[in-house]
Amino acid sequence: MRSKRIKDIEDYIYENKTVTLDQLCRVFDVSKNTIRRDIKELIEGGHFKKIYGGITVKSNKDLLPFSERNISNLEAKKIIAKKAAEFVEDSDVIFIDSGTTTIHMIDYIKDRKNLTIITNNLEVMIRVIPYENIKLITLSGELDRNILSFTGDTASLVLKSYNISKAFMASAGISVAGGVTNSSTKEYDIKSSAVARSNKVYLLASQDKFNQIAIMTYCTLDKLTALITNAEPPKEIVEYMNEHGSEIYIAE
Repeated sequence: MRSKRIKDIEDYIYENKTVTLDQLCRVFDVSKNTIRRDIKELIEGGHFKKIYGGITVKSNKDLLPFSERNISNLEAKKIIAKKAAEFVEDSDVIFIDSGTTTIHMIDYIKDRKNLTIITNNLEVMIRVIPYENIKLITLSGELDRNILSFTGDTASLVLKSYNISKAFMASAGISVAGGVTNSSTKEYDIKSSAVARSNKVYLLASQDKFNQIAIMTYCTLDKLTALITNAEPPKEIVEYMNEHGSEIYIAE
């Protein structure tokens, strides 16, 4: 199956950092034309780059700072956040992930009663401060200024002690082959722990994330309660989520 082969190629490249086309043809027993098509799809995901005769993993420094990502596609992010807020109820205990879409949820849930928010994102923390009706639980760790989040082993360990009603997650990419992926390796344990500890998991992702694959998969699509986005996802994502009982909501 092509999707499985592409995922295997992706894992192989991450493991070896830089590989040649001939090497991939030999390892996966396919023609050079087939490999060219496969790596073209991986390169379009944004986390690999083509080199002479092969392909290599991009450096983590290619992740844009939070401030730059936050102004990109801003209106779409706000309408997605507003739609996601509809699923937050009084007395919920929710996790708000670090992301340039999830942070906008605060504007739409600030009047909820007895709400508890757990987060590792500094921007979320700052936005919640004025609202005394919201209990704020922050995760410890070291501040990564590039993503404005606290990361590290202590953050994920603290998170594992909580029972969470709903998690509102961010992502750098969503695809059937790669699942829900993220560009920051430092946040992997936090994101995967939030998904594991939550009764319901909502992914907030704009259409530019469709069929993109970032460096780490922290969640498979079947773990999602719902995808909240601003456009109809590709057919393969829709079919997969329908088969696994996950909902898709288009924000307008």
